[in-house]
Amino acid sequence: MFAAAITPPRLSTLVLLTAISVLSLNMFLPSLAHIAEDLQADYALISMSVWGYLAVTAVLQIILGPLADRYGRRPILLICVAIFVVASAVCAVAQDVTVFLTFRILQSAIIAGSALSSAVVRDTSDTKESASLLSYIAMAMAVAPMLAPMLGGALDATFGWRANFVLYTAMGVGLFWLIWTDLAETNPAPADTFMEQLRSYPELLRSRRFWGYSLCMAFGIGAFYIFIAGAPLVASKVFGMSSAMLGFCIGTITMGFFTGSFISGRISQRMGLLWMVLAGRVVAFVGLAVGLVLYGLGLFNVVIFFGATVFVGLGNGLTVPSARAGTLSVRPHLAGTASGLSGAITVAGGAVLTALPALVLTVENGPWLLLLLMFGSAIGGLGAGLYVWWVDRSEARQ
Repeated sequence: MFAAAITPPRLSTLVLLTAISVLSLNMFLPSLAHIAEDLQADYALISMSVWGYLAVTAVLQIILGPLADRYGRRPILLICVAIFVVASAVCAVAQDVTVFLTFRILQSAIIAGSALSSAVVRDTSDTKESASLLSYIAMAMAVAPMLAPMLGGALDATFGWRANFVLYTAMGVGLFWLIWTDLAETNPAPADTFMEQLRSYPELLRSRRFWGYSLCMAFGIGAFYIFIAGAPLVASKVFGMSSAMLGFCIGTITMGFFTGSFISGRISQRMGLLWMVLAGRVVAFVGLAVGLVLYGLGLFNVVIFFGATVFVGLGNGLTVPSARAGTLSVRPHLAGTASGLSGAITVAGGAVLTALPALVLTVENGPWLLLLLMFGSAIGGLGAGLYVWWVDRSEARQ
């Protein structure tokens, strides 16, 4: 029952690795105010448990990739999940804000689940098949953010905020057992030294395809981050929507991502990476362009606004799995390093783009400027996809 795994993992194991990585970010968000009150801390300080966590995950992904290429996927995952379990348990009983924030930041080790599950897929499948499998894993990234705050809010209301961290602890224990019993080592040729892996970064950074695919993901997901940052202002101040209706409408873009990922999983092996990437970028570009044109014609309303933004989610669902598979396939022997570095680029790009709405949006310009910012990000993603196409054409002519 507790024997160590000797075969590659099932897809469900990789889906859970990714889902719990996402749950760890936002399940406890409804409890922030209660945590601040209970620990007698300013809300601004407690919010560090969100932005500080994100910042550390970006750095960790840069480190975890080379570590996994050097020492293997399995031991790094086991260590990171063990850290997550301990950190979650301490958060659940913390009586001091410093202790809570310290161990909340340590929870970020669970990002290994998301970063390295992609590398495991690439280890065990070819390029086209990995794009299909990553599409199904991406569906977990769509569902988890929708359900997690609802679950966390219910736990907080019934048992208090600490129940979220008790559940984190239990999920971590279950995930550790699942890795131990179902995820054998998939890295066939680990590097000799960690420094050798760090020296592999220039090899990736010199790859034009790696940058093209990575920037395509960063701009695509960046449009979603822009939406998340600006949609509450537009929905409440411009359209007068309730918070419940706002939550539903924000969920539509996530459902678009879920749908796009499902379609990608079904057809990506036939279409190929680059065509899936470009198809998703064109869908996002056209959807936002139509929304802006309708706004210019005076036909703008809440249905048109959120209808246009749904195409961002749909386009990302089509693009992101194939773009991620593309980054991992540039140098297959560096799949872990590529996964971590591309993930860090996406998180960093998203953090920068998330700040834009707060700087420029007002009640007067909110609807059209938010769409315009998202449209600009969509153009960046389409340009990155076309750059990869140009690189392929240029090398084919040589």
